[in-house]
Amino acid sequence: MQIRTGKFGTSRETGNTQPAMGGAVALRRALVMFIAVTTGLFGNLALAERIKDLASIQGVRANQLVGYGIVVGLDGSGDQTKQTPFTVQAITSMLTHFGVNLPTGTNLQLKNVAAVMVTADLAAFAQPGQLMDVTVSSMGNAKSLSGGVLILTPLKGADGQVYAMAQGSVGIAGAGASSGGSKTQINHLAAGRIPNGATVERTVPTLLGQGEFIHLELHGTDFGTARRVTEAINRQFADGPANAIDGRTVRVRAPLPADERVGFIAQLQELSIDVAIPAAKVIINARSGSVVMNQAVAIGACAVAHGNLTVTINSEPNVSQPAPFSSGRTVVTQSADIDIKQDGNGFKSLPAGTKLADVVRALNTLGATPLDLLSILQAMKAAGALQADLEII
Repeated sequence: MQIRTGKFGTSRETGNTQPAMGGAVALRRALVMFIAVTTGLFGNLALAERIKDLASIQGVRANQLVGYGIVVGLDGSGDQTKQTPFTVQAITSMLTHFGVNLPTGTNLQLKNVAAVMVTADLAAFAQPGQLMDVTVSSMGNAKSLSGGVLILTPLKGADGQVYAMAQGSVGIAGAGASSGGSKTQINHLAAGRIPNGATVERTVPTLLGQGEFIHLELHGTDFGTARRVTEAINRQFADGPANAIDGRTVRVRAPLPADERVGFIAQLQELSIDVAIPAAKVIINARSGSVVMNQAVAIGACAVAHGNLTVTINSEPNVSQPAPFSSGRTVVTQSADIDIKQDGNGFKSLPAGTKLADVVRALNTLGATPLDLLSILQAMKAAGALQADLEII
């Protein structure tokens, strides 16, 4: 039996086989067939991206909502009202709304209440009555929101209009306990989520393009990707409906009837294109020491000297004991020993590399930590040996 792998899959040809074929040979051939099939099916897909993953439709977007609310039912882990007067004001206002008028000067001592901020994302085309998740975050000094219930809270948009109402039990992905001055905690206790905790009350009008055109907005600015998206659309649809406006926007002529336009966009988003190689870039996180580079990074031949400077200070106490029956007293002094050591192996020559594996191998020969690479990469960039843009976040 022979297996031939083609562009669109595999084919088999069955001929005479030897009857003495063992189980190991059959297993080996089955494994080869599996590798051939998976390579033929998935090898090319890894090189292509759908337009749906590369771009979004202009105007189709989520809208952020925010609200101020009160969480009740906490087990003594709420805000300390003496330090958070806004919590007391919110409680007083809520009780007045329900017909409970507190005497002037009443000092509320509450432990089971916490003031929170409630945030949510209103999805595009969301209609009144639909549910969405909300995030609840403490804004006072509450120890934990575990077990609390959010009281009915209006969620407003940037225009000040109420678009949803939130209420429900807060879920916390953590736990904590304290006793006798000891405390233990797992994960974060001052923020949680309410699944389907808000009901949409008002819709946001979303227009699928103006007139006969829709606009595709690429997630990143790349003229090559914009050109390939335009070519893929024009190959699929007649009359060349797409043209690139700039390196991030592609204008597409779409049918005017709503149902036809929706079907056109669905078909358009499933088109696959070969993504252009991005610009060479190195991302450096100065806080965590992470260094990430893409496959387009290249280095030129250069020589780098790297050394570590270590300063060690050891301090030991010395006790001076006076002689017996003398008028002296015991004195404790400190003896310090300072040692300065610099490690370095002189210059190391790094060959030119045009592949990511070559770049990583060259940098590893320096024996530098990720934090050391921050300064090394910056120096290589200044010397013109690093062919990439440095971005520090």
